[in-house]
Amino acid sequence: MRDAGVIDRVPIRSGRSYCVTSPAAHALVTRELADELSRVLERFAVEAGFDERRRVSIYFQPGIFGHHALGRAVDIYAVGGVGIGAWKQRWDEAGRRASQTGDAAARQIITKREPVINLGWRLYKALQLYGRWAQPYGFPIQLFGPWTRREGPWRHISDRMLRAHLDHIHVAK
Repeated sequence: MRDAGVIDRVPIRSGRSYCVTSPAAHALVTRELADELSRVLERFAVEAGFDERRRVSIYFQPGIFGHHALGRAVDIYAVGGVGIGAWKQRWDEAGRRASQTGDAAARQIITKREPVINLGWRLYKALQLYGRWAQPYGFPIQLFGPWTRREGPWRHISDRMLRAHLDHIHVAK
């Protein structure tokens, strides 16, 4: 007999154009979150040029606070074999290079190229644009990551919360 308070959890599975490379136990979530993430990850992967022959890797780590304890949240730590924090560093470096160059054509090349090649940023934007994430009453939408202040659907993140999400993307449903 099952306890009425227990929520069934399922692993986030690989899709046609993306593969989950973390252990299944790192992403045990509610069916609702697994389905939503699968839908968004597939769309992200296809839009980024991946397919069933060449899939992009996604790596999750388990969280422990808030929605994580209920299986309603998950943290994405890497995409394409590169950590989210490293993708953010690449993003910031491209921005610095663009702002420091006096050549308008070179600046335009940098600013046009980075959003195309930066899989971390592209994943964050796909989660923002295509996902339906939790927004508990009185709280922000549950999408946080290193791009939150500049790109996020909720930009007024506290310094503490931002520091906690500099190396991963958190989503909750």
